[in-house]
Amino acid sequence: MPRYIGVMSGTSLDGLDIALIEQDSAIKLIATHYIPMPDTLRADLLSLCASGPDEIARSAIAQQHWVSLAAQGIHALLEQQALKPTDIRAIGSHGQTIRHEPSRGFTVQIGNPALLTELTGITVVSDFRSRDVAAGGQGAPLVPAFHEALFGERTGSRAVLNVGGFSNLSLIETDKPVAGFDCGPGNVLLDAWIHWQRGEHFDRDGQWAASGNVEQQLLSTLLSDPFFLTKGPKSTGREVFNLDWLQRHLARLPTFAPQDVQATLLELTSLTIVESLRAAQSHTETLLVCGGGAHNTTLMNRLADLLPSTHVSTTAPYGVDPDWVEAMAFAWLAHCCLEGIPANRPSVTGARGLRILGAIYPA
Repeated sequence: MPRYIGVMSGTSLDGLDIALIEQDSAIKLIATHYIPMPDTLRADLLSLCASGPDEIARSAIAQQHWVSLAAQGIHALLEQQALKPTDIRAIGSHGQTIRHEPSRGFTVQIGNPALLTELTGITVVSDFRSRDVAAGGQGAPLVPAFHEALFGERTGSRAVLNVGGFSNLSLIETDKPVAGFDCGPGNVLLDAWIHWQRGEHFDRDGQWAASGNVEQQLLSTLLSDPFFLTKGPKSTGREVFNLDWLQRHLARLPTFAPQDVQATLLELTSLTIVESLRAAQSHTETLLVCGGGAHNTTLMNRLADLLPSTHVSTTAPYGVDPDWVEAMAFAWLAHCCLEGIPANRPSVTGARGLRILGAIYPA
């Protein structure tokens, strides 16, 4: 049975998720490995998300370090499973997004796939987003087709919500093409604010947000951003939502307690998810949550409160650990590329048609 490895490094920049799957008539998760992102590499990658001096050289060096970390994790996973590189058909490497501006015709993920092939001895498939953008699409989100493959056999109307740095929805309904789009900030503003205020990388269980009160004036101001007024297909990134964006809004308003800002940011994430879901699929029976946000108890409770007629759950009861869905997706995308299977969905990205995604670096 063909085995694939998926490597995912998301906008939260907390670390690399590495998943080993077997792909036959079904998708089976075999093993996983996680490597925390070193603080120096995290800072280097964050700095590349905005213009700065000597970007080309800094990007080239940062992606060498990223690949070295990924290769280390892949070798550890192979050793753990007593497998050889020749036992793996391909690695699907998402790389690290440093710019995403489909409105200007480009999206950039760094990750030097040629070097990853050299360091692992395994064929690497990467650059999954560019072909969709070239076809007029957003290049994101790419996971709805995978969500459909995992959860599409059940009847009724379901939605899969990934909450990483940003949140995106996949809408799966019987006898309809899968739909999906980015909703807006997931953890990106919550993480940025708590790091700015308390030096912590994330708000564990949403405890700090739960200690504050939602400031309606701030919430209304944040919700006025044009992104929230548009319908899908749409995607977003750090180019739009970042700490500077938040601070510009705060500078025009009265001073709020830091924990109240955090509470308001969690409400922003919750409301933009729920309002997007209601507008696109008002009769959703089940909402399955994956990504880091699935561990935010305060966020999960708020989603359930806002969706009283929808069963809100992580993907775990449905047989898939919420921490590994995205890494599995990029392993699956490598499979699709090598098999010549189109993996984008025009109903999601707005591309002109179905496209085979990815560039192949043979071992």
